[in-house]
Amino acid sequence: AYEGRSHPTALLADWLPRLPRGRALDVACGAGRNALYLAAQGFEVTALDISSVALERGRRAALERGLAIEWLCADLDEDPERVLPAGGFDLIVWARYVHRTLMPHLLARLDSGGSLVCEQHLVTDAPVAGPTSAEFRLASGELRGAAQALHIDYSYEGLVVDPDGRSVALTQLIGSTTA
Repeated sequence: AYEGRSHPTALLADWLPRLPRGRALDVACGAGRNALYLAAQGFEVTALDISSVALERGRRAALERGLAIEWLCADLDEDPERVLPAGGFDLIVWARYVHRTLMPHLLARLDSGGSLVCEQHLVTDAPVAGPTSAEFRLASGELRGAAQALHIDYSYEGLVVDPDGRSVALTQLIGSTTA
């Protein structure tokens, strides 16, 4: 649903000046809106998604902009430990792809002093955009609970207006490992 958008998540754009530089992983990147943004900001980016069609869109956009990004096609539902790239990431971005057992695999790939920027759809009764099934939304407190191993730098749950004007219910978290 986000493949046609070229802007990064507002959370990432707002926090980027405070986040570590270096290697970045964009998990479930779609057409790479966050990956493209990070590469333009000087990160060495690896972007992973299940959709080869979305990844091809990202590749073309990167080529047009002169950006170098490593694009990986993989299904995280099968075996995250096997398909995720090796660690040493300074920043991992995980936006709007609910996978309840993925957190430990991502945390294992963060370098000391690295940060995770995570934004997921939140269960709500409010009329919002996004998945209709609660299976693809996190319950209140679920993201924070999964990230207990991190130092929580920022956490928010509630309604957010996306840049396209649509209202969404999100749980957001930025956490870091100890340096």
